[in-house]
Order: sequence, then C-alpha cells, then structure tokens
Amino acid sequence: MTRKVKRQLSLIEVISVSSGVMISSGLFILPAIAYAQAGPAMILSYLIASLMIVPTVLAKSELVTAMPVTGGIYIFADRSMGPLMGTIGGLTAWISLAFKSAFSLLAMGIFVILLKPDITEIQMKIISVSWCLIFTVLNIKGVKFSGRFQTISVLILFFILLLYIIVGAFYVETSRLTPFAPEGADSIFMTAGLIFIAFSGTTKVTAIAGEVKNPGRNLPIGIFSSWGIVSVLYVAVVFITVGILHPDELSSTFTPISIGGETIMGKFGITIMTLGAVLAFISTGNAGLLAASRNPLAMGKDELLPNLFTRLTKQGTPAIAILCTSAIMIVVILFLDIETFVKTASALKLVLFIIANVALIFMREANINHYRPKYIAPFYPWAQIIGIISYIFLLIEMGTMPLLLVVIFISCGAAWYFIYAHGRIKREYALLHLIERITGIKKTDKLLEEELREILVERDGTTHKWFGKLILKQEITELKDILYPDEFAKTASKYLAEKLSLNPQTLSKRVLEKIDYPECVATDGVACLSIPVKGHRKFRLQIYKSHEGIQVKHSNPIHALFVICYSKDEWNLHLHTLSRLIKASSATNFKQEWLQASGNKQLIKLLLKQDLK
Repeated sequence: MTRKVKRQLSLIEVISVSSGVMISSGLFILPAIAYAQAGPAMILSYLIASLMIVPTVLAKSELVTAMPVTGGIYIFADRSMGPLMGTIGGLTAWISLAFKSAFSLLAMGIFVILLKPDITEIQMKIISVSWCLIFTVLNIKGVKFSGRFQTISVLILFFILLLYIIVGAFYVETSRLTPFAPEGADSIFMTAGLIFIAFSGTTKVTAIAGEVKNPGRNLPIGIFSSWGIVSVLYVAVVFITVGILHPDELSSTFTPISIGGETIMGKFGITIMTLGAVLAFISTGNAGLLAASRNPLAMGKDELLPNLFTRLTKQGTPAIAILCTSAIMIVVILFLDIETFVKTASALKLVLFIIANVALIFMREANINHYRPKYIAPFYPWAQIIGIISYIFLLIEMGTMPLLLVVIFISCGAAWYFIYAHGRIKREYALLHLIERITGIKKTDKLLEEELREILVERDGTTHKWFGKLILKQEITELKDILYPDEFAKTASKYLAEKLSLNPQTLSKRVLEKIDYPECVATDGVACLSIPVKGHRKFRLQIYKSHEGIQVKHSNPIHALFVICYSKDEWNLHLHTLSRLIKASSATNFKQEWLQASGNKQLIKLLLKQDLK
C-alpha cells in the first residue's frame, strides 16, 4: 500500500514552525553587529529588512495555496520553469536550510557559555549533535509530535520576549537613541541588507504544505501571522536593547539580549534571556530539520532523486529524507567552517527568493486554467519585480566568495540533473504554456493542467463526503406559480445578492443572460446556471423546485434549477459542485421523482441518491 503524508498541522502549528525558523541569531546575536554599523538607526534597519521580505511572502503565499503539496520552493520552481530549475531550487533549499539549522544548534554554544563558562568546544558540539538527534527522532515519530514541540517552544519564547519588552520599557533612556544615525543614511540600508536574512525563514513552512490542514486558509494566514508577530518582536526587542544598554557595551558583545536582560532584571534576567536564546536556536533547528527534509521527499517522488527518499513510515513521515538531512546537519556541526558556510547559505536563500518571484510571474502569465490559488498576491507584478531587483543587488553586495560558491553549487545541481534525471522524466511546466500562448505553437498535452486539477480536488476536499455536507445544508426554495426568466432572475438575485454582498441589479442581469442560453439545460426539466461574480472567496449554491415550471424559450419548462455563484478563486469548487449536480439530475426518472418529492428532506435525499452509489 502506498503511504501518503498526513495533513495533521493546525494553524497554530503552522505559525509556530514559521516563527521558529525565524527567531534565532537574527535576534540574539545580530543586533550587536548591526549597532556597530548603524547605531540606534538599526531599529529602522530591522523594519526595512522586514519589508524587503514581503514580495517573497506574497509570492509564496499565492503559490502554496494553488499547489499545497510537500516540497515548497522545489514544487514552485519545477512546475513553473521545469525540472532543471526544480532540481537546482530543490537542492538549494534542502542544503541551505540544513546548513542554517545546523548553525542555529551550534550557535547555542555562545549562550551556553554564559550559563557554564568552563564548557569546552567539543562539549558544545556534543550538545548540538544531541539536540539534532532528538529532533531526528521527533520528526520520524510524526510531524504532529514535532509540531507540538515547536508550538510549546515558540509560545515559551514569545512569553520570554514579551517579558523583556514589558520590563525593559521602564528602563529605556531616550538619550541613548541620539544621534540616531551616526554613520549616515547609507548605513541604515547596508545594515538592512545584513540582517535581511534574519527574516528568510518566514516562508519555509511551505515545504510542509502537504501536511497542513485546510491549506488554502491556514498557510497564508500562518505565514502572514508569523511574519507580523516576529517583525514586531524584532523591532520592539531591538528598540528596548538600544534604550537600556550603553553604546560601548552593546557594540562589544555577542549576546546583547542576554546582557540587556541582566541590566533590567539582574541575574534572573541574564538567565531567562539566555534560556530564551537557547530555546530559539533549538526551535530553529527543529523547524529547519522538519522543513528541509521535505525537499528530497518531493524530489524523490518526481524522480529527480533516488526513490528511497520517498519511503514513509506508518506515521507518514519520510524517514530516509529526515535521516539524510540530520546527517548533513551533524557534519556541518562537527567539521565545517561556520562563517563561510553561513554566508553561502544566506546567498543561496537570496537565489531561492528570486526563483519564487519568477515562478509566480510564470504561473500567472501562463494562464493555466487550473491554477486557482485561494490567496491572490496584491501589487502584482510590481512587488515581484522590485523584490527580484532588490535580491540581485543584495546578492552582489555579499562579496566574491559567497557568489563563487553559489555558482559552484548551482553548477553541481545542474550537473546532477543532466547526469541522473535528464531523459528519465517528461513533465510540463508553466513556461511551456507561456511559450505556447505567445507563439501559438502547441508545446503541451495539458499534463500540468491535470496535475493542478488533482491538487485542487485534494485541497478543497471536493469528495462525496464534502458534496453531501454541502447539499444537506441547502434550504431548497419551492416555487408554486409559473415563472418567466425575468421574474425568476429578480427572485433569485435578490436572495443571492444579499448573501454574497453583491449588487442585485447586476446579478439579475447575469442570471437572465445565463437562463437564456440553451447550454444551461442539463437534462429535460433541469437547468444549471453558473454565475461568475467579482470578489474573493465567494461561493453560493441555491436550488429551486418549480411545480409549474420556469418557462424558457429553448426547452420544456424547467422544474429543477441549480444556481451556483462563485468568485474566480472558487472556480474549482464550482466545477465539482456542477459535475455532481449534473450527475444527480441525469438519473433515470429524475424529473418525475423531483416533482413527486415532498419537502426539503426528500428533495435532498434525491440529489444524494446517485452520489452515494
């Protein structure tokens, strides 16, 4: 039996994973370095850095609601630009996140020294490896266990940071904020580029989209919530730290938040903030392992990596992918030079941000019928264009060595594709659809359309059970007298407009136009009206039984009429509702049984009769 990953993560767990990946060195170590470069104006740098990630947050939030499957950026790159870019994007995401997660565990040593000054380097590494092994067991045991651990860790961390902010607010000396920008305005933006990477984990939760409940809702809400919460915490904590520490003290320590805790709460303060820092690095390590291991799983399913990466445990977790990711992290902890590989991982993340924004542009412009995201990114395409330009600029500013390592890494990814995967797979992607649209030359067989349709069915839960729930909620309207199209249009539009907050006159015209189409008649005496409306997340089914019949020009009187109003993002829901209604009304003797049925319950039972077979 083929096992599948299970949708077990709730909204709070999505927020916890996303937040946990973000809060680490960016908050507990970087403020000291940022202060040395920009002075108190680093507060503004953190705010700018938070805004710089917005184009990618918007792009990935849309992409993941259209394709809420395991793999994240790998899926986005592969389905938009093809398997070569998918291979590069997937391997880049996997290795860079594994590196960053390993560094988070290793960075705990800096803070453990505050609690135990005589600890040796090898002891610190043993502690880091031990935590990595603990997370490996948790992740293999089940995503729910890892998610619960993450939620508890992040909630405790949030409490500690709020305590620091609240208590610290009474100790802030505004004189420490002047001069605000001693190094000039340029330093503010340069520092924003330095700390920008602190926000890079915001969208890593998209890698585990296949394990999130109600992904069309929980993923965008979770991503934006974690981005907002962590951004506020970053700016507030940095403001408090600048306001309570002497400039010389702040710029000369690697543990500014812990020193700030000692300043306002004494020994208890340094202890609780150091524990908070350790907890932050632990949660980053756990969330990073969880998200990173899903990239090889998705690539294995698509035959870009060996099939062994797709093997799942009874709990639905990719054990081999988790073990391999854990092994990479342990090697990094034990043997690799931290500074070089941190910079390389940061540069690789900028490459991934560029890929994500390009992927959104390709998916939008390809006009693929089944590309139906639940969340539509605003400010398209300007936000993506600004983001791409900004990320390229930051990438160039990182220096020669990180750029060289990025080129080498991408080249190795491309080499792997051509050696291992090229010729093994045939896959369509959005770029082919875009070329087809521009040139008019057929390039596709609609394979991507079908794949996206299947994803939508799974995303929206449009199963027999779902259809049954929808029909059971219906209050079928019975019309006693003979009605003509204009009369019915006014009757139906008044009710539907109220429920969907639409203009009744405009809706009445739409209904009247549709009912005059011969194509609206499904079978004798049965008609289905599909009414597209403006807006977002609008869907309504209204069912009418007309005893005397609605008189139309092109057929016999209509006795059963189904009206479906839907916004563009609910097109898939409309399509599946329509197909099941047509199936139900196509049954032998449906018209006769419909007219003979008495009351709402009998009519509903008749509609579900075929669906339950």
